[in-house]
Amino acid sequence: MPKASDLKRGVIVDINDIPHAVKKVEAKSPSSRGAATLYKIRFTNLKTGQKLDESYKGDDFLKDIDCARVAVQYSYMDGDAYIFMDMEDFSQYALNASDLEEQKGYLTEGLEGIKALLVDGEILGIELPQSVSLAITDTAPGIKGATATGRTKPATLVTGLEVQVPEYLENDEVIKINTNDGKFISRV
Repeated sequence: MPKASDLKRGVIVDINDIPHAVKKVEAKSPSSRGAATLYKIRFTNLKTGQKLDESYKGDDFLKDIDCARVAVQYSYMDGDAYIFMDMEDFSQYALNASDLEEQKGYLTEGLEGIKALLVDGEILGIELPQSVSLAITDTAPGIKGATATGRTKPATLVTGLEVQVPEYLENDEVIKINTNDGKFISRV
């Protein structure tokens, strides 16, 4: 059983017999003497996708859940379902587009490094790799000599995701994007 102070992003716990994934952890230290540090934690219900904000003291225990993380590859889209293939036994799992609301913009066919979260053989969600490489399909023309300034411009990527990129980048360039915050990392 993990303590609230040990929780990190991606950990899965049981709250009222429903699996919840930790999305964000904030530590708040009160200024009064003897007061315990409070942890404000944002969970995502893995069955419904709803967000849940809770506060815990550092030594509060949460209930573990038996969740398997399986390496999968994004294969294709079938109607409103995203199909993922297990990299070991080639079985397939389907997730609705509504279950992947914030993650859809990072998925391209053949993307590997994804972890499927399975409870009792049923897929509840996925964990994306730390970063993905995507091509720019639409952005303003590049400006020569713009490497010294820190200015950015909007760019639309091959998946439809829109991010801010440095001014010197052009269409058809492949860039690396952080999947946690959607920010530009580097050219590939």
